[in-house]
Amino acid sequence: MGEPIIRVENLYKNYGAVEALRGVSFAVEEGEVFGLLGPNGAGKTTTVEILEGLRTADSGVARVCGLDPERTGERFKETIGAVLQSTALPDKLRVKEALDLFANFYRRRADTDKLLSRFQLDEKRNAFYSQLSGGQKQRLALAMALVNDPQVVFLDEPTAGLDPQVRREIYDIIEELRRGKKTVLITTHYIEEAERLCDRVAIVDHGRVIALGTPRELKQRSAGKTRIEVRLARPVVNGMLGRLDGVSDCREFDGAYVLHSSSTPQTIVALVKQLEAEKNELQSLEMFSPSLEDVFIELTGRRLRE
Repeated sequence: MGEPIIRVENLYKNYGAVEALRGVSFAVEEGEVFGLLGPNGAGKTTTVEILEGLRTADSGVARVCGLDPERTGERFKETIGAVLQSTALPDKLRVKEALDLFANFYRRRADTDKLLSRFQLDEKRNAFYSQLSGGQKQRLALAMALVNDPQVVFLDEPTAGLDPQVRREIYDIIEELRRGKKTVLITTHYIEEAERLCDRVAIVDHGRVIALGTPRELKQRSAGKTRIEVRLARPVVNGMLGRLDGVSDCREFDGAYVLHSSSTPQTIVALVKQLEAEKNELQSLEMFSPSLEDVFIELTGRRLRE
């Protein structure tokens, strides 16, 4: 296997006393959809902005298509497309004007009329930017990111704040990019997004990569375990739930207890007996198959969106 299309080695970045990146390393192969999954403030956006050439690392190596984002200038910009966390265009700029303007920044240009059709913006070609819905603005941002037919596309939280229908539309576009053999690096804090879209995922927390692999490989860490979430009428003490039959891990989040059990029936029976003995009441109980959320909880002791 040759040089990865994205290579990150031991990246460090500080903002004053804040350590945003503390030795981040990973590699992305050509044609992969690669995800950086982690809570807000984990270091995902800083990593992507260094790879886009928008920020300078304090130390470490960042390469995209074999190029140094900081030093290769126009040649580098021709190879990438990017959707930032927020896109702001002049209110009175029309959709077609925006695409044509961005196309003129590059030597290699896609057909902007085809892009409008591809992103379902044909009917909005003459609409002002201020007249677009949130989903339409995001589709326009994606179209502008592809106007130079890039080799690598960076998508920083591309579905944050969008309703479920629009999120599914964005998912379809990312799947289309995969079929077109584009390399996509996506940051997200949505578990289902990473599991559905990404070939491989790096889980990032406090500026470090704490786990790396395919979603299936990462979920194997919790193989054979079920996540049980319970709410009780009264709190329990002394770690009682963690000592129930089959329970390997128990943590409390916002008044709910999250248990990981390798023997779900025995755990539930033991839970009911214990609650009866304590004269406590079960208000709710939910069970979930292993997910990347469980990996994050087991590694950090926190939920992903805390």
